[in-house]
Amino acid sequence: MKSLKGVVSKIRVLKMSKTPLARFSLDGVNCLIAAHSLNFLADVDEGMQIVVAGEYNDRKQFVVKKYSVIGKTKIMVEFEAIMKYSMIHI
Repeated sequence: MKSLKGVVSKIRVLKMSKTPLARFSLDGVNCLIAAHSLNFLADVDEGMQIVVAGEYNDRKQFVVKKYSVIGKTKIMVEFEAIMKYSMIHI
């Protein structure tokens, strides 16, 4: 299994189903994720730095099996913003 590290851009959902198929770019490398794609869409936003592990397919797309966000996930950032907002408006 190979690993890549970089900044996420161009997140798109290609197919909606029980396990959606999503694509994104990681420093110019086209990536696909189906396994854990719902978690990925909740955790990762464009501009975030992540590490992914997987393999290249025949079309030179990197098929992600595992991922990890470097720093705070999107849910963490949004939760902190809500908490900060609620503390100001008490």
